[in-house]
Amino acid sequence: MTDILKKAALMRGLLPSGTSIRLAPSGIFWGETADRLLQTGLAFPLAGGPAAFSAVEIVARTADAIHVLGPAPLDAAATWAAGEGLGAVFDQQIDLISKPRPVFAGLPSDRPLVMGIVNVTPDSFSDGGDFAATKDAVDHAFELLMQGADILDIGGESTRPGAVPVPVVEELRRVVPVIEGIRHRAGAKRPVISVDTRRPDVMRAALAAGADIVNDVTGLADPESRRIVAEARVPAMLMHMRGEPQTMLGEAQYDFTPLQMVEELEQRVFEAEQAGIPRDRIVVDPGIGFAKNTDQNLEVLARLGLMHGFGCTVLLGASRKKMIGNLSRDEPAKERMPGSLAIAIAGVEQGVQILRVHDVAETVQALKVWAGIAAQR
Repeated sequence: MTDILKKAALMRGLLPSGTSIRLAPSGIFWGETADRLLQTGLAFPLAGGPAAFSAVEIVARTADAIHVLGPAPLDAAATWAAGEGLGAVFDQQIDLISKPRPVFAGLPSDRPLVMGIVNVTPDSFSDGGDFAATKDAVDHAFELLMQGADILDIGGESTRPGAVPVPVVEELRRVVPVIEGIRHRAGAKRPVISVDTRRPDVMRAALAAGADIVNDVTGLADPESRRIVAEARVPAMLMHMRGEPQTMLGEAQYDFTPLQMVEELEQRVFEAEQAGIPRDRIVVDPGIGFAKNTDQNLEVLARLGLMHGFGCTVLLGASRKKMIGNLSRDEPAKERMPGSLAIAIAGVEQGVQILRVHDVAETVQALKVWAGIAAQR
């Protein structure tokens, strides 16, 4: 008897009405094994494929507790959910996890995408000051493209813990010329550009300068930001965070971090949809390091599969984060590339579709090696 059935036997009929459940796909396979499981009906495609999942972990919230059940085979989990009167919700979650994700910004959908970070800042935690000049930032952007970046993420304000807000006029001065410079140099090739900002005025100017995507650490918390993105009909990346960069570490208090992260991010997704941004243009990001300590980050990373329940593309940005040094030898940011790769592969193993990274060449190489292995499973 599987773990979930043992627990289900004890809990049968004891979960009160109003219980909510969320599913994290487990038993994930690739290559010929995935194809065989799909053909025999023993698995479902993860986000439309090429991976398949054959089991799920169930996270159930009642009025006074959170229960984590499984992982268990899909048929056993479905039987348990039906017995608790949660069969319809279970089926809905499976549909969202399984459905194909839309082609994102015209990019390939058959492999993880790599988003290269271009920080036009003097104070970012990892590369502050390295590319603060417009020409240096544009040069770096093209170097990242040569290394295999699918998306360039241009940011003009550090949002690291404790960072002081940058005046809007200064953020505009940093970001807009870089986007214009990339567009001018690239000509008809037109690389995909994301603007990393939480300010509506910067979003508007960046889109006018040629940005294709808005990446907002606040999850488009500002109604004006939602209006701008909806009217521009561009994709938006919504990240989970609490508070402001100067205060967020004080808000790192959770009962069960992965679940509360998803619940709070769901509100941002709902607000975006209400503003006219369809779910097929929304990317969700768990916000590693934002209002989360090292242990909480690890909890989230271990259950990234919960993010697939949105039915959206999933982005993971943990490159060079402080948690890597905390888990190792307190290395400075630029010496955390190996830990960054470990997190990236752990994310891809759980079906993450976009990786936001500083070390593009190394990440691209790691993904190619991982894909070669995965195809043989």
